[in-house]
Amino acid sequence: MQLDRRIKRRHFLVLMVMSLVWLGLIARLWWIQLGAPHRFSRRGIDLVKASVKQRQQSIVLHSGRGDILDRGGYAFTGVEHLALILFPLARGSMEGTDGLVRLAKITGQPSERLSRAMEQAKVPQLLRNDAGKLIELTKQQAEEINALAIPGVVALAVTERYRTEEVAKHLIGFIHKNPGMVESLYPDEWANGKMNAESTVGASGLERSFDRFLQGVEPSVLSYYVDGQGKPLRGLDIRYTKPSNQYYPLSLSTTLDVDIQRRMEAAAEQVGLREGSLIVLDAQNADIIAAVSRPAYDQTNVSGLATEWKNRAFKQLPPGSVFKTVVAAAALAEGVVSPTDRFTCSGEYGKYHFSCWKKEGHGSVTLEEAYAQSCNIAFAEVAKRVGGEKLAEYARRLGLTTEVGHATAHLFKLDGFKQLDGEESGRVFAEGVSHNDEGVLIQSAIGQRDVRITPLQAANLMVTILRGGEPAQARLVKEIAYRNGQSFYSFPEQKLAADGIDYVTASKLRKMMRKVVTDGTGQMLLNSSWQVAGKSGTAQTGSTTDAKNHLWFVGYAPLEQPRFAICVVSENQPSWGKNQALELFRRAVDELADYTARSSRPPGAYSRE
Repeated sequence: MQLDRRIKRRHFLVLMVMSLVWLGLIARLWWIQLGAPHRFSRRGIDLVKASVKQRQQSIVLHSGRGDILDRGGYAFTGVEHLALILFPLARGSMEGTDGLVRLAKITGQPSERLSRAMEQAKVPQLLRNDAGKLIELTKQQAEEINALAIPGVVALAVTERYRTEEVAKHLIGFIHKNPGMVESLYPDEWANGKMNAESTVGASGLERSFDRFLQGVEPSVLSYYVDGQGKPLRGLDIRYTKPSNQYYPLSLSTTLDVDIQRRMEAAAEQVGLREGSLIVLDAQNADIIAAVSRPAYDQTNVSGLATEWKNRAFKQLPPGSVFKTVVAAAALAEGVVSPTDRFTCSGEYGKYHFSCWKKEGHGSVTLEEAYAQSCNIAFAEVAKRVGGEKLAEYARRLGLTTEVGHATAHLFKLDGFKQLDGEESGRVFAEGVSHNDEGVLIQSAIGQRDVRITPLQAANLMVTILRGGEPAQARLVKEIAYRNGQSFYSFPEQKLAADGIDYVTASKLRKMMRKVVTDGTGQMLLNSSWQVAGKSGTAQTGSTTDAKNHLWFVGYAPLEQPRFAICVVSENQPSWGKNQALELFRRAVDELADYTARSSRPPGAYSRE
C-alpha cells in the first residue's frame, strides 16, 4: 500500500516536471514567434528577416552610406559601374541552353570563367577578373545581357564601397558589423528597431568619426526568392529596392587632394616604406592635403591587426632631434641664448652615459650650427639654461602636448566633436617625473626619454612657424552636404587653443631650418626640385641587442613661398644604410613640385579655397 503511494507520488512529480517543461517550451515558442521576433536575444536578431533570408538570394548594389569626397569631388568610397551579377540560381537557369555561350560572347570573358564563377557561388556575386577587380560593362553590353532574360543573370549599376586599388585608406577607414557598438552608439535607434545586429558602423577613420552623418537610408538591394532547391519561386520575380530620399545620405567634402595623395603613396612605395607615415599639410591653414600610413591594409578584408589599419600619422612616437626645434624656440623666445652663442662639443657629456652622435664631437659651434648639425651636447647645455618647466611650456605653446585635429564644441547631438579618429596627444615628461632632473632634462632635449609627438603635430609645428608663431587646427573635412548638393554644415578654419610663439622667434627658426639643408644633416635635400627647409631626427628604440631607429624629417617647401608642410617618419630602421626618411621627403617634394607645375592652381590656391 505504501509502495503504491510512493510510485503514484513519483509519477505525479514526473508529470509535473514534464508539464512545466512543456509550459516553458510553449512560452519560449510564443516569445520567439510573437513576443520578440524582431529583437531576439541580446544581439537583437530579427527572426522575421532571418527567415526571409533563408529563401532569399540578394546582393547590395549600394550600401546606402554617404560618400567621402576629395576637395574636387572625387569619391574615395566608390564609383558607380555597370557590372554582371550572378546569382547561384543561374546554374539551373542555364542547364540545357546556350545561355552560357551567349553570355561569354557578350562579356568577352571565357565561358570557363563564367561557369566556374557560377559553380563556386554560394551567394550572389559580381563578375571579377583573376586579380579580383570588378569587370566593368558598357551600356550596350548591359542591355544585351538583360535582353537574354536568364533568371539569376543580370547587369546593373553597382557601387562598391571600397576598391582594392584605392588610396587614403587609413584616412577614410572602414565599416563593419558590431552589435555591441551599434547598441552603444545608437541606443534610441537600437530600441525602436531602426538599427539591429545586421547594421554596419564605422570602425576607423572618417567612417568612424563621421558615422552618425554617413549613416544613410536603406541600401539598394537586388533579390530573388527561391525554393528549397534554389529555383525561383513563381510569382515572386526579381525585386529591386532602393531609397528615394532626395536629402540623404549626406556626404563629406574633405581637404584631401586625390592626385597628391596618389603621388605620395607612390613615393612611399618607391622608397620601400613598410612601417611609418608621410603627411602633407597646407602651409597656410594646416588643412590635411594627403597622408600615407604603412603598413597598408585592405578595406574589403580587414584583419584583426590594429597595427595595420590604425593611422600612424596620428600616433605618438619619440621624435629624436626634431624636438630640438622646441628647445631652440624656448631658448630664443626667453632670451637665454642667441643664434650666435657658442658651445663646445667633445663628443661626450661626461655623465649619464650621454654622448653626441658624432663620436669625435663637433668642436666649437654656434646655436645655429648646433641645430644644423644636430649636436646633442650643445642642446643639452641649452636645455639646462631653459629649464624643464619652460621646455614643457613651449611644447604646449607649439601644440605638441595636445590633439591638433579640428574640433567642434557642439555639432548637433555631439559635444566635443573631433574630425580625426584615433589622434593621440604628445608629451614631454612622463607623469611623476621631475622636470628639473638633469639626466631627464638632457635626454628630453634631444627628443628621447619620455618625449612623444605625432607626425601630424610635427607637420603642424612647421605650419605654426610659417604662420609667424600662430598655431592652427588641422582640418580634414570642410563640409557635410545633402544628397542634392546643399550644405548641411561647414567647418571653418580654426586656430589652435595654444599661445604660440612670437614672430621674431619664428623667423629665426626658419633661418635655422634652412641651414639644416645647406650645411647640416639634411644636405641630401639640396638637389630637390624646390629649395626646402626643415629638421631631421633619429630616435633610438628597441633593446640594446636589437637597436632600431625611428627616422624623421619635417620641413616645408618651397622655401620662399611655402605651400606645403611635410613630415616623414620611417619607423624601426637599422642604424646603417640610407636614410629612408630623407629619401622619401625628397621624393615627396619632387612630386609636389611636378604636380604644381602641371596643375592650373595658382600659388597659394590651397589657402584661398
